[in-house]
Amino acid sequence: MIHLLPLMLERVGILLIVVFLLSRMKSFRQIIHHEHRLKEKLLLIAIFGAFGIISNYTGIKISHGAIASQAWQANVDYESALANTRVLGVVLGGLLGGPLVGFGTGLIAGVHRITLGGFTAVACGVSTIMAGLITGLLGARMRRKGKSMTWRAVAIGIVMECAQMGIILLAARPFEPALELVRVIGIPMIVINGFGTLLFMLFVQSIVQEEERTRALQTHKALHIADQTLPFFRQGLSEYSCREVAEILLRTTHADAISITNRQQVLAHVGIGSDHHIPMQSLSTQLTRNVLEHGRLLKAKTREAIQCNHEGCPLQAAIVLPLQVHQRTVGTLKLYFTNPLQMDRVEQELAEGLGKLFSTQLELAEAEQQSRLLKDAEIKALQAQVHPHFLFNAINTISALCRTDPETARKLLLQLGVFFRSNLQGARQMLIPLRKELEHVEAYLTLEKARFPGKYTVELDIDPALEEVLLPPFTLQPLVENAVRHAFGPLKGKRVGHVTIAAFREAERMVLVAEDDGIGFAEELLATVGRQKVKSASGTGTALHNIKKRIEEIYQGAASFEIASGSGGARIRIAVPLSHHDGGEQDAESIYRG
Repeated sequence: MIHLLPLMLERVGILLIVVFLLSRMKSFRQIIHHEHRLKEKLLLIAIFGAFGIISNYTGIKISHGAIASQAWQANVDYESALANTRVLGVVLGGLLGGPLVGFGTGLIAGVHRITLGGFTAVACGVSTIMAGLITGLLGARMRRKGKSMTWRAVAIGIVMECAQMGIILLAARPFEPALELVRVIGIPMIVINGFGTLLFMLFVQSIVQEEERTRALQTHKALHIADQTLPFFRQGLSEYSCREVAEILLRTTHADAISITNRQQVLAHVGIGSDHHIPMQSLSTQLTRNVLEHGRLLKAKTREAIQCNHEGCPLQAAIVLPLQVHQRTVGTLKLYFTNPLQMDRVEQELAEGLGKLFSTQLELAEAEQQSRLLKDAEIKALQAQVHPHFLFNAINTISALCRTDPETARKLLLQLGVFFRSNLQGARQMLIPLRKELEHVEAYLTLEKARFPGKYTVELDIDPALEEVLLPPFTLQPLVENAVRHAFGPLKGKRVGHVTIAAFREAERMVLVAEDDGIGFAEELLATVGRQKVKSASGTGTALHNIKKRIEEIYQGAASFEIASGSGGARIRIAVPLSHHDGGEQDAESIYRG
């Protein structure tokens, strides 16, 4: 009995070697993760049925209580029996695959055992089929309840082997040889099959943990990359955004070159091959065209498969993924390698995940673009509106001056033209230089001062170096208009109101300050003014609300808008980045044209 243990352990080792080789196959790993459709169940039956057959052939022959170890058991005489690990494969098949797999595996291994012969053939065959069906039912139940299988599987394996010993005693004849056989093989087979089940389940557990670790690392890496690329892909497929994304991918993946295209041309290429894969040129590889046409991932493992027209191109392998928006392929992401061996399974799966994430980001970009265009249309509709009474009052003022002061009337007409021209230009553009906004302010002030001479003064303190910095149109003019219309109305006496407009640099931002010494905001309105429209006797706060809303939409948190008020007047402070790349400056179609 003791001498049987190392021989049985050797047989278990053979099965574990086979399992190790199978574990390198992606399909087997998917099966281990319970991804079981009919095709996978049939594959499981074939695999564990083969385990059972191998166990039968590599069994240890027992004849009259004597151990006769042979390398291969093709036939067993009637007076002999086999000690093997057949039940191990059947139990594992049932636990991993469920009743169908358990029964199928048991049937294959059991019938094969019967064909080999021996006085225990039928008993062993029947017990094997029963073991497969029972363990399949138990495995399915444990999976439904989410219970851990490792130690339960060991216990089930031991019980199934004990049951086989019992069936041999009940069914095998003559009884005395059956009893002697159980005495010799019982404990070794129970111990070895239990131990083999433990090793196999630990091996399966390591496969699962390895897959989970790999997926966790891939997910973390993909999300890290997605987090870095999101600010750029939210701007759509442009030369700038794609170049930044390609640089990030080159740093964070094992690819030797990264290329991103739209449907017509290469938008970015960084890394090896940059001498002939040049941005803003037409597509140079047939592989890319095929991906754009069919909308599915394609791989190339040779330079010929890439089909680059440039002689001597060092790129030898590539993964090309479609970038899709609403099921429409709008571009491609390409990971190039100089060595095909670098394009391993992990890199391919990472690339597939990134392709899906980037497609989602582009869909988000399109949705944000449409939302931005809608909001911008609403805001510009408000911007394009000029209060009718302002126009009528300006015309009346100019009309009155035509007789008394024609030269002043002419200058006011020119300023009125500047004012309306600024309104029209502002309604068509997302960002304008600061100097253009100042022209709008000066035109407005000239017209207002002609109507109310001596009511207020306006001081401009502008850093000349900031005149070309871009900002949203209608940012300063509404602030000045608010101060002129609302800050000084109730002032008594002959005190002249004062408005200061300042622009200065603070780190990497331009700060605009509009300050007056008027009546300020009512305390109950200060918390809501600028955040939403308000109801008050002097106005609705629409201008301040629109300015704040546009700044938030355009700069996505990179700008600030602050309002302060007290007995000494009101102060509004706006800070915007000195430079700004914004996908909103493109129309919806140009997102995909670059």
